[in-house]
Parts: sequence; structure tokens; C-alpha cells
Amino acid sequence: MKLIQILIPIIFTMVIGCGGEQVNVAVNTPTIQCGMCQKTIEMGLKKVSGVTHSAVDLETKTTKVFFDKEKTDLSKIEKAISGLGYQANETLADPIAYERLPGCCKIGGMN
Repeated sequence: MKLIQILIPIIFTMVIGCGGEQVNVAVNTPTIQCGMCQKTIEMGLKKVSGVTHSAVDLETKTTKVFFDKEKTDLSKIEKAISGLGYQANETLADPIAYERLPGCCKIGGMN
């Protein structure tokens, strides 16, 4: 009985503590060009604390991002994408990161 009295508050605290609100947003990523861009962004966003999933759509040039709003926010996600060399909404691509991209990932690189 004593064990139950100890475990119930611990379990309750764990359930409440893990209840961060999940949000999903569509980020405009107009400079993506190919499957390599898709892989770079999806792998890069896995490193952002709070991001649980991302999916790049090459046709619509958008990136859907699912994240815990208590751990990150849209501006951090945009900054992370910019740091990978791509534009994210109104946040321009970091020029140094852009120069490091393979030729196929640069604007006009797939022509």
C-alpha cells in the first residue's frame, strides 16, 4: 500500500511533465531544388530540440514541421533551416551555408 502511495504521485508527475503541446506548421521553403535538399532539411531539423517530425514537399516547396511548443518555436525552426542554406518563410538562407551546398541544391542547379 505504501508503494502505491509513492508510485501514484510519481506517475502523475511524469504524465503531466510529458504533456507538451504539439504544434505543426507549414514553412515556406522556396529555395529547395531536389531530394538532397529534402534530406538535408529533414535530417537537420531532427537536431532541433522539440522537433518531433518534419516532411519536405518538393512539389509545393513547403516543409511541414511538428514540434513541442514548450521546447522550440517557429523562429528557431526558421533559423535552423536558414543555417542549413535554405530560405525559410522570410528568413533568408545563411550565405555561408548556401555556398557549401552541392550544386544540385543551389537555385538553378537542377537545370
